[in-house]
Amino acid sequence: MDNQTAAAIRETASRSNAGQIHFGQVVGQLLEAGVESYNVDFRACRATYYLPDGETLTLDMPAPSVEIAREFSASVIKAAIAGAQRGEVMYPEFKRLSQAGGCIGYVVWLTGRHVTYFGRNGETHVERFPD
Repeated sequence: MDNQTAAAIRETASRSNAGQIHFGQVVGQLLEAGVESYNVDFRACRATYYLPDGETLTLDMPAPSVEIAREFSASVIKAAIAGAQRGEVMYPEFKRLSQAGGCIGYVVWLTGRHVTYFGRNGETHVERFPD
């Protein structure tokens, strides 16, 4: 991975983790950098970004600020997503809300325009990007 691409991914992740940009901006910046998908693992405290040529970049993330709930609640996840889509919930709060809803991680399929959220027992919730 070239330095410019890695720097763009790092900057986007940093600004998102700081609550400085919303999800739509994250999507746009990562697509511009050539990322086709990324995986966030709350339990391992890392995010891995995937390029179409097979290159990856893994970044450490802050540990969860709340305990990840044992039970997966799609309704809690959906409420957090709706808040983020309205621009009312930035990423630090989204992480807290989704972890409280039992989300252990998710995969953002940028080119596929959806996100798959995971619970501890293999539960999933798929959220399509709004048009």
